[in-house]
Amino acid sequence: MNISSELVEQILAFSRERDWEQFHNPKDLAISISMEAAELLADFQWTGSDLQGKNPENIREELADVMIYCILMADSVHADIGEIIQKKLETDNRKYPVSKAKGNAKKYTELS
Repeated sequence: MNISSELVEQILAFSRERDWEQFHNPKDLAISISMEAAELLADFQWTGSDLQGKNPENIREELADVMIYCILMADSVHADIGEIIQKKLETDNRKYPVSKAKGNAKKYTELS
């Protein structure tokens, strides 16, 4: 699994070629991320937790939409995707040490 810098550039070029950057402010991108995530969630509403009977192609398309908007958001706020993910993983490693969090779904504030 790899999101290459070339793929990110393709996404940004797609937007630039259509002059859509003018619409890509952080507020509207955050709204778009939330809306696309809701469309992804709709595929799971009122169903079991597995993928049986779901539309896997639509799930992949909605997931791609969420990720594309996240990339556009990162560009809009001048955030390096790899850097912010690495920093978040470091933070989460401190909040959720394996010794306390393994096999446990509790929030870090509830881990003993």
